[in-house]
Amino acid sequence: MEQLLATRSVSITELKRSPSAIIEQAGTEAVAVLNHNRPAAYLIPAEMYRCQMERLETAELREAIATSRRDPRPAIPAAQMFAEMDTAIDQVVAEQAAA
Repeated sequence: MEQLLATRSVSITELKRSPSAIIEQAGTEAVAVLNHNRPAAYLIPAEMYRCQMERLETAELREAIATSRRDPRPAIPAAQMFAEMDTAIDQVVAEQAAA
């Protein structure tokens, strides 16, 4: 049997019968939803999901920073980058005005 990653579990049939009651009973805990005694899904409270999404975004941002630090190319000064972006924006605005 697969390891359950929740202290509570419910069958799909039970969940279909009374989803509101299952959610209420779970409170702040995750619930493993079983199909033929195997985890098919996990039902988690909205706040837990929000926190997990924030952690995922933070982890992705940290990985992007770590990746950029490993980049062997020389860093571009922020002032240069902003100047190049301003030039590109000015070009787009000029092209749109000419059209």
